[in-house]
Amino acid sequence: MRVKATYLKLSLVATLLLGCCAEVKTQQPKTKSVTLEGQVVCSVCWSEADRKTTPFGTPEDISCARDCAEKGIASAIAVKEGDDYQLYLVEQKDLKDRRAEWLDHFGQRVEVTGRLFTKDSKNYIAPEKISYLSKSQQPAVIGTKAGLSLKDLAGIDQSLSNYRGRIVVLNFWATWCVPCRKEMPDLAAIQNAYAPFGVQVIGASADQLADRAKVVQFIRDTKVNFPVWLGATTADMQRFGVGPGLPATVIIGRDGKIGAVYQSVIHQAELKKELERLLGGDAAAVAKTAKAERHDVSLVPS
Repeated sequence: MRVKATYLKLSLVATLLLGCCAEVKTQQPKTKSVTLEGQVVCSVCWSEADRKTTPFGTPEDISCARDCAEKGIASAIAVKEGDDYQLYLVEQKDLKDRRAEWLDHFGQRVEVTGRLFTKDSKNYIAPEKISYLSKSQQPAVIGTKAGLSLKDLAGIDQSLSNYRGRIVVLNFWATWCVPCRKEMPDLAAIQNAYAPFGVQVIGASADQLADRAKVVQFIRDTKVNFPVWLGATTADMQRFGVGPGLPATVIIGRDGKIGAVYQSVIHQAELKKELERLLGGDAAAVAKTAKAERHDVSLVPS
């Protein structure tokens, strides 16, 4: 009986100790949320080059990143730390209903607030808040001249110099770029409303002449009504002050100088504000024309 009583006492003590340990464990503070700012990248495509010398974000990078994401490969945030980068992976399941929007921002900058954790010796962040960062203007290129010569759909050389004296809305895009497709109706509306006042929209696609069939189908599907040039490169984009991510739009004044630079998807309101500033006295006439024709946009492909 004494042995049994002793056993019961020991069992009771063990139970109390386990309970205390469990209570202490549940009362441990949770990991605090942190905020990271960096570039949305693919965790696999990123390692295919030395990112100190070869920035991520070429059309090939973006295409590869989307393919990887569709296969369930984790995307990441590349955060600059000193002279190097640190990758923080984001599992697609953690993005939940924000996944489509996230995939549209490969190559672009983002600010993510969430909880950090480690899995399989890799750093992860569980996102709680996501803010996509876009710079509307880059002062370093504003007021400078930048040339561009590409081939049109017929393989004929075209150049921005041929449009001197007109205001040009130069849009960089590609057939595989999902957000590019979203902004085409706005660009078509701008072309229709502002063409009478010397404004010309030009689409500079990263697709090559060999992909002409895909480009023509894209034009038909999105009802593009302005000239499209082919073969735009990241080097071309850099001369206009935009990063390698698509889409991007540049407004060039009548004098051939860069007036405004927009990264990510552009909207009519942003374009109109800058165009009316450049048009000066014609702004009132433009506004009147745009209002009269807002339900009658020409959708004839070039």
